[in-house]
Amino acid sequence: MKRTISSIRTVAIIAMMIAPHVLAQQGATEPVTAPKHGELPVLTDESTVSDYVLYAALNNPELEAAFNRWKAALERIPQAKTLPDPRFSYRYFIREIETRVGPQRQAFEISQTFPWFGKLALAGDIAAEKAEAARQRYEAAKLKLFFEVKDAYYEYYYLARSIAVTAENVELLARLEAVARTRYSTTTGSHPDVIRAQVELGKLEDRLNSLRDLQGPLAARLNAALNRPIEAEFPVPRPFETTDVSVDDRQLLELLARSNPQLQALDHEVAGHRKAEDLARKQYAPDITLGLNYVDIAHSERASQFGDNGKDAVGAMLSLNIPLWHKKYSAAVREARMNRLAALRERTDATNHLQSQLKMAIYRHRDAERKLDLYGNALVPKATESLKVTEQSFRTGDASFLDLIDAQRTYLEFGLAQERALADREQSLARIEMLVGGNITP
Repeated sequence: MKRTISSIRTVAIIAMMIAPHVLAQQGATEPVTAPKHGELPVLTDESTVSDYVLYAALNNPELEAAFNRWKAALERIPQAKTLPDPRFSYRYFIREIETRVGPQRQAFEISQTFPWFGKLALAGDIAAEKAEAARQRYEAAKLKLFFEVKDAYYEYYYLARSIAVTAENVELLARLEAVARTRYSTTTGSHPDVIRAQVELGKLEDRLNSLRDLQGPLAARLNAALNRPIEAEFPVPRPFETTDVSVDDRQLLELLARSNPQLQALDHEVAGHRKAEDLARKQYAPDITLGLNYVDIAHSERASQFGDNGKDAVGAMLSLNIPLWHKKYSAAVREARMNRLAALRERTDATNHLQSQLKMAIYRHRDAERKLDLYGNALVPKATESLKVTEQSFRTGDASFLDLIDAQRTYLEFGLAQERALADREQSLARIEMLVGGNITP
């Protein structure tokens, strides 16, 4: 029993000699903790689009899934950089092997395989590139979510303003219809004027009802981004102040090439495939296995004349695998090269698509700004003045009811066009920021 305990102690000492080297190869990475869900902001009629974005950032499951995929990719780095597990072997001789110094009873062996120089470092670099690509995809998911929230919010805002403007015009037309009926009852107006007013009023009321019915689907779209119950209601978004933004095509295209997370993720994929190609070439080199073995030898009466009778044996071992199948390693090199070329082509294609999307977003932003200036500073004030003058002329008999209806239609369409341009401007700005990878407002 004492000899067995001594044997185990010897094996433990051998394991302690190898263990520090194994731990040194592992490296250490700080764990990335999930973003803590703070208290969700309460969405009221005083909430801004920033409150909605914050709510989505804290509560959206797709964004949290992308974050967890990044965390999972980070955990691959220490796995890739770590040596293979040491191997411990134990042999018990059922029939003891007699030697000059005594019979062999049992043997212990521990060994460690060391990949060829640079293999572990390259494997860790590949995992790190994949983790960074996952982080960029998380950033892309975050920017996409912010765009979806802003896009849905401003569409919901436009719908609320459309309902308000249309309801205002319904009240106006109802008043005009009452004037037409009064004029008809006093024989100063015609019956066709009353019919026209009632037809226009019916059309406008139907339009108002359609807009109100659209509130549910648009609220569901916004609820989906915020991870709220699909039937949850939203307060009417309050009017917001616009910010003048200088949009320069060349600068934005440069910013897209430099900061777009989708392109950065592909850059890291290309770098990872390049390192994978280097690692594949190193498969031609052998891996080295070092080991120590301990043989428990019993005392023997036959070997009593030898001074080393019953002395245990300790040996060292070195082995190499033979990288014989070169076709396999050549195929691995070609595979890594093709993956790298494919990622490069994918990045080129993504760049082309993103640049075209950015150009269209810039056009829509400028077009919306032009329309906002046109309707806000020229057409809507003129339509308002025209409606007042025409209504006054109609009351005095200097204008026909058809002229009044045309003026009311123009007032309604210009008012809606102004609100549409405002929503389009903010939506296109949100898309630009998603494409270039960050906020461009001053």
